[in-house]
Amino acid sequence: MQCHHFFFPRKLISVYHQYHHQIHFYLNSITKPNISPNIVTMSISSSSSIPEEELKEQQKSHLLQAIQYHNQTKHFFNKYARSLGSLDWANQPNPFRRYIAAPLVPLQHLPIDDRNLLLGEHLYSSIFHSLLPAKPMSFSSISQLFYDSLALSAWKTTGFSTWSLRVNPSSGNLHPTEAYLIAPAIGSLSNSSFVAHYAPKEHGLEIRAEIPNDFFEKSFNRDCFLVGFSSIFWRESWKYGERAFRYCNHDVGHAIAAVAIAAAELGWDVKLLDGLGFDELEKLMGLDSYPKVSIPSRPVKGKFPEIEFEHPDCVLAVFFHGEGEELDVNFKELSSRISEFSKLEWKGKPNMLSKEHVVWDVIYRTSEAGKKPLSVEESLMISPFQRSGVCSDSSYKGLTVREVVRRRRSAVDMDGVTEIRRDSFYQILLHCLPSGLTNGEKQGKQLALPFRALSWDSEVHAALFVHRVSGLPKGLYFLVRNENHFDHLRKSMRPEFTWRKPEGCPPDLPLYELAPGDCKEISKRLSCHQDIASDGCFSLGMIAHFEPTIVAKGAWMYPRLFWETGVLGQVLYLEALAVGISATGIGCFFDDPVHEVLGFSGTDYQSLYHFTVGGPVVDKRMMSLPAYPGPEIDA
Repeated sequence: MQCHHFFFPRKLISVYHQYHHQIHFYLNSITKPNISPNIVTMSISSSSSIPEEELKEQQKSHLLQAIQYHNQTKHFFNKYARSLGSLDWANQPNPFRRYIAAPLVPLQHLPIDDRNLLLGEHLYSSIFHSLLPAKPMSFSSISQLFYDSLALSAWKTTGFSTWSLRVNPSSGNLHPTEAYLIAPAIGSLSNSSFVAHYAPKEHGLEIRAEIPNDFFEKSFNRDCFLVGFSSIFWRESWKYGERAFRYCNHDVGHAIAAVAIAAAELGWDVKLLDGLGFDELEKLMGLDSYPKVSIPSRPVKGKFPEIEFEHPDCVLAVFFHGEGEELDVNFKELSSRISEFSKLEWKGKPNMLSKEHVVWDVIYRTSEAGKKPLSVEESLMISPFQRSGVCSDSSYKGLTVREVVRRRRSAVDMDGVTEIRRDSFYQILLHCLPSGLTNGEKQGKQLALPFRALSWDSEVHAALFVHRVSGLPKGLYFLVRNENHFDHLRKSMRPEFTWRKPEGCPPDLPLYELAPGDCKEISKRLSCHQDIASDGCFSLGMIAHFEPTIVAKGAWMYPRLFWETGVLGQVLYLEALAVGISATGIGCFFDDPVHEVLGFSGTDYQSLYHFTVGGPVVDKRMMSLPAYPGPEIDA
């Protein structure tokens, strides 16, 4: 591989050739991992009736399944993870789930000005500085929350094809993520507490059930409502095969961040209710009536409508952040109240998405292994809002929050010439830090927007390939997003790396130059030979503190690592647009070659998501149409 003016050690420059010629290395890497039973120390739910030894064996089996799935679905230079290899257009899933016969309540559409431009009250950069004054919970504010987080943002058309775009990103624009609102009575929405499914094409709520009016009063010590997410694996696996489970969980992270940003615009805070387990989430969103999937021993094709079910992922509490006030939740009592939801009258039947399907068995085995149990001793800590660092607020183009979130697009190509200034690059990365402005404390705790929605300390770092940042040498850099990992990272990576703070880097930005040089070619090769990884201003790989995290917490932490990468990816999307460029996620990359470039061995650290940021190439063959009202078609 040619890598001009690249000053990495010779061993590192030859990585591509090494992987290309030593194929057996890959074949060995997908064997089942050997995990010693004595390091499986995951916490056990006090509500479990399974004997402790049996539960530990079950947890170990789930852990093995998660790690085996991860290894099995890696891309290698000589082979990709399994998929059909071609798209079955006749069975492309309908991107819109509807609950037939459920009452639909249309939500408000937000105003535009005389020039057809989006309006908005608050500048994008302002929501990272402090909590805004809170708006009351109302029909109007609920409408705004969904409009600025999960609604359609536009329609695109070219030739005979027309498709919709959404505010929340999705790999391949497949949108496996469905959303639910669980809320007390809200005027013009419902006279009683309710559960509703969000229909983005109509920008409306399908009322699926009325719930006891005292549910929120008994469950929470302050005014709040809940937003739940579920995944339809079939939508993603139709295109991406067995790797789809990864991408579905990226999209959950994107959706979490999208809601957190839209809530911040309304002066609301958001927190993951991670004490709830899979069973509680399933009942809370009315998803326990779907027929269960009988998992085959290998991928099979045919009519399997049961795989159109929705897998409940998580639920967010949305609330007004009062100074010194905690959101007190007793998860054992909350679980007991949710158990009664199975007795409710649920309205509407889910529409059919495809006539025929492919069941990728490993996805459903892994989703079973990743089901989180109820954690009755979980405490819900609401940390004080931490503002993000500022080194160049002038980098932003004066756009409002709504303008940024609703204009966000995934770039299809990068122009290969656009540069950004060093201070803009640093400003983007400051907003990627979980702890915000720490005043000398270590990065790690998730206190800043939108990371504060998550319930764990940061486990994801970023390896950056810098291509076109004026005032900053080209090369490989590393952003340490949890500084408690710093020593371990440095010992685990190549000893030749310099770990120098780059010139002009803010003191509270833990960014390090590892090796200078032109790395456009190597970043392209690592991201499945895609030019988009080398034609931007910079690209990156998100590196998770992997096996130690899921061993310590459980297999249910595996999808959550992808959620964190999705949250970080959403920040990159918004930051890029706010400074005048664009971004896109890259799900296709060669996993182990990335690790080899960085010097990682074993599975302590794994690359989970790639991204590129730069000047977009606009395809003038495509026409944009308004989101609402849109064409009367589904895809």
